[in-house]
This record gives sequence, C-alpha cells and structure tokens, in this order.
Amino acid sequence: MIGVLFIILASTLWAIDTLIRYPLLAEGVNALTVVIFEHALLSIAFLPILFPIKKGGRKTIIRGGKSDLFNFIMVGGVGSALATFAFTKAFSLINPSVVILLQKMQPLVTISLAYLLLKERIGREFIFWALVCLVGGVMISYQDIIGGVEQLGSGSLLAGRGPMGILFTMLAVIGWGSATVFGKKLANNGRTNFEIMGGRFFIGLLSLLIIAAIVRPEFSISLGGVGKIALMALLSGLLAMYLYYQGLKQISARACSLAEMFFPFCAVVINWWFLDAKLTIVQLCGGGLLLLGSTVIQLRRC
Repeated sequence: MIGVLFIILASTLWAIDTLIRYPLLAEGVNALTVVIFEHALLSIAFLPILFPIKKGGRKTIIRGGKSDLFNFIMVGGVGSALATFAFTKAFSLINPSVVILLQKMQPLVTISLAYLLLKERIGREFIFWALVCLVGGVMISYQDIIGGVEQLGSGSLLAGRGPMGILFTMLAVIGWGSATVFGKKLANNGRTNFEIMGGRFFIGLLSLLIIAAIVRPEFSISLGGVGKIALMALLSGLLAMYLYYQGLKQISARACSLAEMFFPFCAVVINWWFLDAKLTIVQLCGGGLLLLGSTVIQLRRC
C-alpha cells in the first residue's frame, strides 16, 4: 500500500505544478522552452550523481552496459523528452478532449509491456480490479472524455490536422507507458532513485536539444519565468519523481500504471481547492473506485 501512496503523492505534486505551468504557457512562453529549461536545471543538479569522481575512476550512467544505456534512453529520451513534446504538440493540433480520451490507453501499454518485458503475470483477479481502476479513471475525466467521443464520432478528426494530432497523442501514450516499464527495469538492476532521475533528465535534455534543433522554437523568457520553471523543476521534477520512483520500486509496473491515473483526480481537487472549480459527485466516486482498485491490487498482490 505504501508504494501506491508514494505514487499518489507524486501525482499531487504534478497537479500542483499545473497551477504554475499553464499560466506560464498562457503568457506566451514556448512549451519546448519550458521543458528544456527544466531538464537543464535538473541535469545540472544531478551532475555529481551522473559523473561522480571516485578513486577507481568515473562511474557514469552506462555503468550497467548497453542494456542499462538502452533503458535510460527509453526513460529519458522517449519517456521524458519525446512523449512530453508529442503530448504538448497534440494539444495544438486537435481538441484537448480527444487527447485526454486517448491518454486513457496508457495503462494498457504499460501492462502489456510489463507482461512481455518484466514477466509480470496478469491474472483474472488483476484484470477485474484493473477494470475497476479504469472505470474510476474514466469517471474522473468524464466531461473531457464525452467531448472526445463526440469529436471521434463526428469524423472531423479524419481530415486536416486530425490524423497528425492522433499520431502525436499515441506517441505520448506509448512513450510514457514504456518509460514506466523501463524505469522498473533500472530499479530491478539496482539503480538508485537518484541515478534513475539523473539519467532521465540528462538524456532527456540531450534528446530535447535535438528536437529543438529540428523545430527551432523561439527561446524567449523573462527572469521571472525562469524562477517559475525552477520552482516547477523542484516540485514536479525533483520531489515528485523521487516519490514516483520510490513507489515504483515497491509495486509492479502494471500496478504503478493504474496508480498514475490519480493525476487527473488530484488536478481536479487542486483546481477545486485553489481555483474554485467544480468537483462533481461522479469525479469523487471515480477517485474512490481508483483508490479501491489500486489498494486491492497492492494488498492481494494480484
């Protein structure tokens, strides 16, 4: 149960992050600029862990060989960089409701990869409680999901920028879903939370710089904006990711993927608390189902 609580705490910090991130983007700051600055600040903070000078020489993120390096590329390059960029890009191409609807497929990606790569078993009991969690997740975001279903049903997404928006969304879903599994592999290989985080941010930064060289965004930001990014890096980068990997070490990747669905619920609660947004009984019931399903999966080890 403690592992699930760590993921919920991380989700809460990610939700608080949105109170800073979205207003910053609304001010006109390029999304890629924000993500690059975050990764740069965090990479600098983790330099002593990434490249410690020891008596026997330097140990780097490739200490575990090619397999470990590939895991770091999947976590940092694909999960932290490409998926974040793709998700942000999708919002500019199609209705956000469709993006949120398709994102509900992320646990399916993680569970499938966990079965194939980590040999995590998927029994009938797990499937039942996973469905309970998925129903809870849908109830939490039901307003956006209804809008997404209407968009898909209208057929409007098959023309114009629709197909490209769906493609970017699926890239994000696959990227984030796979990052959980490969992060679990790193943890199973004995990597510490700080090593995983350091490798994630450093390789993520290198990947983002490659993306920036291709799309050539406008890097324009005020000193106050940099301060806000530093605060986001502390909350959603340093603290949240530490809690996340602490939780991932204690639960299976498939259970973690379901617990991650607490993020939209935490975001709804945060918006209700700070912005006086509406919190419906359906969303509360969805949060209850999600908590129930995640708890049973963890306690029964199903």
